[in-house]
Amino acid sequence: MKNQILAIKNIFFGLLLLITSNLSAQSTFPVNGVHNSNNLYYAFINARIFVDYKTVVDSATLLITHGKIVEVGKDVKIPDGTVVYDLKGKNIYPSLIDMYSDYGIPEVKPDAAHNRRRDGPQMQTDKAGAYNWNQAIHPETNAKDLFTFDEKYAEQLRKMGFGCVMTLNKDGIARGSSAIVTLGDGKENNQFVKDVAASNYSFNKGTSTQDYPTSLMGSIALIRQTYYDAQWYAKTNGAYEYNISLDAWNKLLDLPQIFEVHDKLSVLRADKIAKEFNTSYIIKCAGDEYQRLNEIKATNTSLIIPLNFPPAYDVDDPYDALQVNLSDMKHWELAPTNPSMLQKAGINFAITTSDLKDKADFWKNLRKAMDYGLSDTTALKALTTIPAQLLKVSDKVGALKKGMIANFLITSKSLFDKDNIIYDNWVNGKRYEMNDFELKDIRGNYILQIGNLPPLKLNVSGEINAPEFTVMQDTIKIKATYHRLDKQFTLQFELKKSEPAGVTRIGGYLENGNPDSWKGTGQLTNGDWVTWSATLTDAYKPATKKDSAKVTPEVGDILYPNMSYGWKEYPKAENVLIKNATVWTNEKDGILQNTDVLIQNGKIAQIGKNINAGNAKVVDGTGKHLSPGIVDEHSHIAIQEGVNEGAAAVTSEVRIGDVVDCDDINIYRQLSGGVTTSHLLHGSANPIGGQTQLVKLRWGHSPEEMKFAGWDPFIKFALGENVKQSNWGDRSTVRFPQTRMGVEQVYMDAFTRAKEYEDKWSRFNSSKSSASMTPRKDIQLDALVEILNHKRFITCHSYVQSEINMLMHVADTFRFKINTFTHILEGYKVADKMKVHGAGGSTFADWWAYKYEVEEAIPYNGAIMDKMGITVAMNSDDAEMARRLNQEAAKSVKYGNISEEEALKFVTINPAKLLHIDDKVGSIKVGKDADLVLWTDNPLSIYAKVQQTFVDGICYFDVERDKQLRDDISKERARLIQKMIAAKVKGDTLQKGGSVKKKLNTCNDNEMLPNEE
Repeated sequence: MKNQILAIKNIFFGLLLLITSNLSAQSTFPVNGVHNSNNLYYAFINARIFVDYKTVVDSATLLITHGKIVEVGKDVKIPDGTVVYDLKGKNIYPSLIDMYSDYGIPEVKPDAAHNRRRDGPQMQTDKAGAYNWNQAIHPETNAKDLFTFDEKYAEQLRKMGFGCVMTLNKDGIARGSSAIVTLGDGKENNQFVKDVAASNYSFNKGTSTQDYPTSLMGSIALIRQTYYDAQWYAKTNGAYEYNISLDAWNKLLDLPQIFEVHDKLSVLRADKIAKEFNTSYIIKCAGDEYQRLNEIKATNTSLIIPLNFPPAYDVDDPYDALQVNLSDMKHWELAPTNPSMLQKAGINFAITTSDLKDKADFWKNLRKAMDYGLSDTTALKALTTIPAQLLKVSDKVGALKKGMIANFLITSKSLFDKDNIIYDNWVNGKRYEMNDFELKDIRGNYILQIGNLPPLKLNVSGEINAPEFTVMQDTIKIKATYHRLDKQFTLQFELKKSEPAGVTRIGGYLENGNPDSWKGTGQLTNGDWVTWSATLTDAYKPATKKDSAKVTPEVGDILYPNMSYGWKEYPKAENVLIKNATVWTNEKDGILQNTDVLIQNGKIAQIGKNINAGNAKVVDGTGKHLSPGIVDEHSHIAIQEGVNEGAAAVTSEVRIGDVVDCDDINIYRQLSGGVTTSHLLHGSANPIGGQTQLVKLRWGHSPEEMKFAGWDPFIKFALGENVKQSNWGDRSTVRFPQTRMGVEQVYMDAFTRAKEYEDKWSRFNSSKSSASMTPRKDIQLDALVEILNHKRFITCHSYVQSEINMLMHVADTFRFKINTFTHILEGYKVADKMKVHGAGGSTFADWWAYKYEVEEAIPYNGAIMDKMGITVAMNSDDAEMARRLNQEAAKSVKYGNISEEEALKFVTINPAKLLHIDDKVGSIKVGKDADLVLWTDNPLSIYAKVQQTFVDGICYFDVERDKQLRDDISKERARLIQKMIAAKVKGDTLQKGGSVKKKLNTCNDNEMLPNEE
């Protein structure tokens, strides 16, 4: 019975091989000549086979035919006529997978796009056809249509151990579909593993010449609107228009969704979009994820990580070193820990060669990551199993199992061993020889005899498969160029004092295949032919390891944020009793002398004299002043990659909240000036700008953790020269409006459209219309409808009284209010009308004459508006000024005889009232948030310095800690500089120059705007 079963198995096995052979041999291409129907089998026996990252079989056999794996294991039946490779002592691994490549795709050249943008505004797409309105959205692009075999690139990747890649067009925001191809040669038709593998996105508009978007928040808004448009297009079955791009977008939604970002904060931004649209992204990262590990882990997303570790800076010159930020120094040191940090956190990730300036650095950087804690198992998994799983091709590649593509490596040692040699890379069952199986280790010291020349010394070092040759002529070291072809090799070097001067060239072989003795012939610089020989004197000896235990290099602490003044550990809320201070309450109690304030659970718990401290930390406030935290109504700090979305007149779809930059050093600097809350505004590039974001300056925390909870949403409007593009240059005459009259019509048109939009949705929701009649969701108009319904409030950049009056008339027409006129330098002219309308004013203390429309500004403006009963605040609009808003408030004492108590309200309770948060902050009252500032003097004095700043009862700035931090920063810089100097001595690659300087944001910041207010 047993024999019968065995016979049946053999018959089945034979039939399977026959079927596989016949299927594999079929092709639509004609053959010019005799057909080759060679049905060879290849068996690799006695090998240590890594079936996948966790399964290893010793003394095993791998059997393949026609590019597919037939069997793997110990008891594999080898058919007659099989070509057998005995791999005793060698290893077989699955070939590696790079799941983020541009292999075989035409190079993206941005230069033409940049030149086009300099020609002037381009409001509409210039792509002909029924495509999306925005050039950066092209999901209809298919890598399979662009892919062509690239012999040089394929060979480079094969030598690195890769057998297949996911390739895509790395251009634009919606980039279309990618394809998975093997790295074999021959017809492209035979290389595809999966023709449509994934849908790809980014925040970078790439070569699009269209103006929109000009900012990161614009890119985010464009993606969100396109999602909604695609949903509407699907619901309505394209009844209103045919759109190739939206059709393609929807067809790609069931594929893996891959999103490329350029820093760790944008990982969080991309994930937020994914959650809004009930999808999930595989996120291609930038290599700095370790800096926000907890937040990224919480997204539960899979990552693709590069190994683009930055080179050390050349800091030999101490003045050059001053130009390098501590954050860049720390990233240089910590970047190699990124893979191991992700590993420890349990985050799923694949590894890519993408972003490497030189692909040859891949193995060096991978092994460096392993020195810092990345395990062999995780590395292999990240280069095989995970990419195959994420791309849903784990039945074809990423392991060595029956029926899978025969992509595998033959190695001398562990794949990740520094001395490992990749002998072969088999792709689609075809052998690509990387190194000779019989490759000898020729490293060592030799005596080199060339003809009748005096004997020379020859040193061979480097890697076993990439030796480096140095000829010693007396004490002179001469680098030699080495070339190898099969078992033959040549050396070229330039001896000193040779007559005539030139290159000596010799070629030869190992005598009897033995590295102890080399022989050959060559030619001297004078043309004479000579024989030569090299005799081994000292064989290469690997460096002995002192300890078998692997020692991970020491690195500095990760800081939050990872820069100067960052936290090693986040500060915690404490119960704090501030005793015997002068307390500026901003309440009916006024200014209280020798008073205690108790902070508990982040709130102001008690105000009075002789309060029992209990277990609270006591801060002596004797001789000091305690004020509410400063509230900046108009700020542009902590905004990443664009304050303005200036490509359109109405951009209410963009949100500052999408681009909060928690790493901005101005957060810390402004805490040192007593600011605890900042209203982050869109710039003034357009009449209707973007949605604003209120934040508390919780230094070191993530963008979401900085956001002020429970505040009424606002939006930025603007009037004047900026919005009509007066100072944008001679080419900026395309975008409407170009006049102040046109600005009014933008508002009238926008709110008319918003009203019609709201009515359309109301009719649809109250009717029983089919889904095919669903109105299009417009996130731009959604924000304007919120204004009409008093759910979103306006702060408007303004100067000239005529335009201020105009906007109030527009608001009255549509029955909403302008909450705040900001800047409002002619507010003193229209204060009575503002009072009737119900608008507040957030102004500058004494800015004037910096451009034409502020020629009639006066420093008494704030005082006049205040005396008219208008809620008045002083704002910064400038990162530096925000550090001294207490002094800006003090100017109203001089200009207008405002009392000191009322003057401080201009930067505390009054802006809190304008922002509708005066029930939470702005005054010192029991139950309010403990956002407090302890000053060394009267807070309106130019001599006053901040001693401590509390946000939610947590001390985020302490002057004594600041002194200690300055010392810590100096020591950390010194340590890192010495480490970089040591890297230079070791021969590491260096980068010249310093860190990129961050520009301070203002209203006018825009690539299309001049940098002036």
